[in-house]
Amino acid sequence: MKIRIGKAADNDFVIDDPQVSRYHAQLTRDEKGNLLLDDLGSTNGTFVNDCQIVRKYVSAADGITFGANYTLTVNDILKRDNDYSEEFARLKNVYDEYIREKIRVQSSNQFKTRLFQSLPFAVVGVAGIVLGFMGHTNKGVFIFSFILAVLAPTIGIYFGARQAAKIPAQLQRLAHQFKIDYVCPKCGTFLGEIPWESLSNKKRCPVSACRAKWIRT
Repeated sequence: MKIRIGKAADNDFVIDDPQVSRYHAQLTRDEKGNLLLDDLGSTNGTFVNDCQIVRKYVSAADGITFGANYTLTVNDILKRDNDYSEEFARLKNVYDEYIREKIRVQSSNQFKTRLFQSLPFAVVGVAGIVLGFMGHTNKGVFIFSFILAVLAPTIGIYFGARQAAKIPAQLQRLAHQFKIDYVCPKCGTFLGEIPWESLSNKKRCPVSACRAKWIRT
């Protein structure tokens, strides 16, 4: 990718300023994604973070001044054609992590719910064998065994229901954060639970006032 910058109309990024040369500078992105800024022999110079340069590797956040007054960031130049492909690419991790965490919450809570509900029955089964053996000659032990057989499942159902009730709250918190993070990097519109790969096939934001490019072509 090469972006030629200057006052002439045939530049990729046109700056209408008397201190800017017709062909002032050029911003290049190499195959590794590095950004290189070259001054093209301008009259009034190119400055990166207030230091004049002839050629320099820059980052998206660096401030650039062309001539005496015209200042902007590297990111402003990169967005000249509504290109938000790098920001959109990072949303893949947001979506993948959301799905992994959602599955983890559901499976973990379902396991705990079943454990709480079934463990008392198992305990009663073992206790019933022991106490039943002892209780055939002891009325008090027999009554206790009966009470245990009634209460234990009830307790299991109670704790199982409490555990199951936690799932909606945990999923709601997860979904709330997802709605904050999984948005168009330009207009901030929530992208729903549509898989990232499906969105990438659209290539750009469907919001008519935005139309940010998601995939560099």
